[in-house]
Amino acid sequence: MWQKAHRFVLEVYKYTSTFPKAEVYGLTSQFRRSAVSVPANIAEGFKKRGKPDKARFLNIAQGSLEESRYYLILSQDLDYGDTTELRSMLEEIGKMLRSYADAILNSCHR
Repeated sequence: MWQKAHRFVLEVYKYTSTFPKAEVYGLTSQFRRSAVSVPANIAEGFKKRGKPDKARFLNIAQGSLEESRYYLILSQDLDYGDTTELRSMLEEIGKMLRSYADAILNSCHR
């Protein structure tokens, strides 16, 4: 899951490198920040000992992934390029995050 999220970040960097220069401190920066937050929080949560802490960091990663989803929509609407591949990657990571978080949360309640 972390590897797929890391690959997503690399693709976001590549995609946003073509954005207009006027977006450097706007959409480009925000999009990259939210994308980087996904694998960073997965990694941080992985090292937490308690299941509630692990779940909390995965939830933060989920929030950042949803923020990235909005930036994909906005980028598409601004005609900054095709987002099909990035959307597909985002969906796959989202499903993996949900499954993993659900497994951790369900094991907390046993």
